[in-house]
Amino acid sequence: MDNSPREEPAIERQTGQQPTASVIWLHGLGADGHDFENLVPQLHLTASRAFRFVFPHAPYRPVTINGGYVMRAWYDIAMSESGFEQNIGHIHESEELLLGLIDNEIRHGFASERIVLAGFSQGGAIALHTGLRYPNRLAGILSLSAPVPNLENLMAEIHPANFTVPVFMAHGTDDQMIPYEMAQQARARMQAQGLNLEWHSYAMGHSVAPDEIQDIARWLARITENKDE
Repeated sequence: MDNSPREEPAIERQTGQQPTASVIWLHGLGADGHDFENLVPQLHLTASRAFRFVFPHAPYRPVTINGGYVMRAWYDIAMSESGFEQNIGHIHESEELLLGLIDNEIRHGFASERIVLAGFSQGGAIALHTGLRYPNRLAGILSLSAPVPNLENLMAEIHPANFTVPVFMAHGTDDQMIPYEMAQQARARMQAQGLNLEWHSYAMGHSVAPDEIQDIARWLARITENKDE
């Protein structure tokens, strides 16, 4: 099987005519771009502002934590005595893919400060890793139920352009895949760094809750209001 970065086109959806902001949303391990496609109508954004959503597909690769099974994954992940081992080379590869998607949205007419990077689980990790290091101001970064790979390195590499970018992070208190305690540690470190972090927790596992969807909708509307070109 070809595991190269070559990828099929991302899924694209709009909530109305002439969207004023773009959201690039990365799925989690083993899913694909369709995973959050049905989220768009649940956000009920059409009445307030038109958004463009882009849902890319991760490359296929063997995943160590799943016995080497080949599936869509933004990076390989394994377990060791010290916890998750997340493949930094793959993370950089996925960062390049996401940077290409940002460039494509800019070609569609969206300034970088009108672009939101979003993701669930592994996708949220890539959104954080790419967005905080991106050299031009973004509209926001949304990371749901995600680990934060190489947290200390990431905190040292935050680009000044996005030091104050709005960040929405959420996690389930009953998450059995990415422990809530791990997320809390990342939250504390990021808040100590002074990031513009909005944190939410929900009584759920490794999933997305209805209340969370409402909170995301409010956050998206807020960070993009009064910023039209």
